[in-house]
Amino acid sequence: MPQALASIHIATRGRGLHEFSQQARDFVAASGLHQGLLTVFCRHTSASLIIQENADPSVQRDLERFFAKLVQDGDPAFEHDLEGPDDMPAHIRAALTQTSLGIPVSDGRLLLGTWQGLYLYEHRHRGHSREVVLHLLGD
Repeated sequence: MPQALASIHIATRGRGLHEFSQQARDFVAASGLHQGLLTVFCRHTSASLIIQENADPSVQRDLERFFAKLVQDGDPAFEHDLEGPDDMPAHIRAALTQTSLGIPVSDGRLLLGTWQGLYLYEHRHRGHSREVVLHLLGD
């Protein structure tokens, strides 16, 4: 079965959502495949992937407020803090979200909903260069 594989690098500015929908669309278009499944994989343990609304930025702010309450930086219950008070909370946030997503492709296009976007969710306060693998399997 035909397939295409690529890695993209996303420079984050620190904690928050970083959209890469257009990069995924460009990859699918360049692949020449028309039908299939795009698997998106994050190669990190302190960042993750989500599909989320891309129209109203208040959604992203509300998500961050929710996670800030759910998993607090510097919680004394966490032993793992080698890289600072956001170290273990970043791992927990990644465990609660996804490191891999599957998006159907039809007619050479991602079948995302009208208001859906693909995001890398950076869980560390400091910016990083994150790698996301795109794998399209189809015909």
